Amino acid sequence: MTDVWLFSYGTLQQEDVQLATFGRRLDGRPDALPGYTTSLLEIRDPEVVKTSGKTHHLIALPSGRTEDEVPGVALTITAAELAAADTYEVSDYKRIAVRLKSGLEAFVYVGA
Repeated sequence: MTDVWLFSYGTLQQEDVQLATFGRRLDGRPDALPGYTTSLLEIRDPEVVKTSGKTHHLIALPSGRTEDEVPGVALTITAAELAAADTYEVSDYKRIAVRLKSGLEAFVYVGA
């Protein structure tokens, strides 16, 4: 199965979240999401809070400004692991395809 890139600017970078969600530590490289800023989102799903250890997660929102960017990590995952990430993320997020600052095509979860 072909690997895909998933950009994370938040809890999917945490080793404990990766182990709980994917069963392994993911490989990645630093990158950035241009044209976005972040805000804090209160997480109400008790399983997600338990997995991440946090009641508030970052959420990326389009800023309309090309000079804005959100730092994070581009992670290599399988299509099956992408489905697991969809399950982990709460409904306040949606998955979209983007071009990262490096030029890499990746999926990312942003404000729904």
